[in-house]
Formats: sequence, structure tokens, C-alpha cells
Amino acid sequence: MRLSPDEMIFWQYGFFKLNATLVFTWGLMLVLVVSSTLITRKLSTDLKRTRWQNLLEIIVTAIEKQIEEVGLSQPRKYLGFLGTLFLFIALSALCTVIPGYEPPTGSLSTTVALALCVLVAVPFFGIQDQGVGGYLKSYIEPTFIMLPFNIISEISRTLALAVRLFGNMMSGAMIIGILLSITPFIFPIIMTLLGLLTGMVQAYIFTILAAVYIVAATRTRQPKPEPAAET
Repeated sequence: MRLSPDEMIFWQYGFFKLNATLVFTWGLMLVLVVSSTLITRKLSTDLKRTRWQNLLEIIVTAIEKQIEEVGLSQPRKYLGFLGTLFLFIALSALCTVIPGYEPPTGSLSTTVALALCVLVAVPFFGIQDQGVGGYLKSYIEPTFIMLPFNIISEISRTLALAVRLFGNMMSGAMIIGILLSITPFIFPIIMTLLGLLTGMVQAYIFTILAAVYIVAATRTRQPKPEPAAET
């Protein structure tokens, strides 16, 4: 039983390895790019629309609503990044029904890469909204003593994102593998369905946490109103 898709190697030459993590990651990205291109090439504003367009609008509207509810007032601005994160992780989990497929999110390298994307996106959106000075100032608020703690917080939450997603996805795959070896097929099928649900939940949690971190980076502190002068 493999603990990670990194262990499934398709081709190797010296130090260079083409493993399942790379193949399935690029495969998922290709599926997302091709499907989005096919669905959006003939969008209609009429009352009669295709089923794919209706599905696309439902997904986009739901993601926008969740982003707005987290606290980001302009969800369209963050839709590309957060929506892509959600769709990639969700599709990674949904494809587990395909024989021979192993989710790339079961590899620590993939989850670290996703967490690093969040690490880069947080200051990017923060600087975009508040400017370089305004964003860096948040690291020394309410006092400069908080600087090392804020830096440690940035690193630790990135590590937590990666380990949480990796642990949950890998544990599900391990449980299914163990059940396949010691029980009849009906029980692993049930666990596979539960694994699909777990994957969707993990995609939602990862995306919401990323949105929360962006909210914290883009918030603008309003000056306290001065007390009205007594007459």
C-alpha cells in the first residue's frame, strides 16, 4: 500500500522522476483549463442557456457568495484565486472514483505548494488594497514587539494549511486501502463515497481559511471618531 502518490513512479532518469503526483496534478489542471474554455466559449445572455452554463453560473455564484460572507466586499476580485483553489482540491477528490487514480493532494509536496500560493496571495492582496507601507505597518500593530509573533503566525498558519489538507486526504486513502485488503468490496465503496464528501469539505475549509487570511491582510483600520465637544 502506497502512503503517497509520490511513490508511484512512471518514469525515472537519474534524479529526475515522473511520479503520479506530477502526472495527476498537471492532468487536473489540463481538465480545468479545457473544460472552462469549452464552457465559456459560447456564453449566452438570453433566457435559453445550456446546462453547462447554468452549472457554471451556479458554481460561480455560490463561490462569490461564500467569499462575500467571509468579509471580502469585492468577491469578483478574489474569485479567480479562491475559486481555482476550491475547484482544484474538489476535483482532486472527485476523481478518486477513477481506477488507478490517486489524488495529488495526498502528497505533502502538493499541499505545501497550495499553502505557499496562499502565503504569496495574502501579502499580494494586502499590498494591493493598503499599499506597501500600510500592509507592512500591520506587522507592528499595536506595537513593534508584535513583529516576530506576526511573522511566526504567517509561517505557522501556512504550515498548518498544508499539513491539515495532506493529513485528511492521505488518511482517507489509507483507510480505503486497508479495508480493501481485509473486508469485502461493499464496505470500501461506502468509504469511498465518504471520502468524496470529505474531499469536498476539505476543499471548502481550505478555501475559506485562505479567504479569512486575505480578509485579515486587506482590512483597513478606521480611525476612532473624536468625541463631540461639549457645549
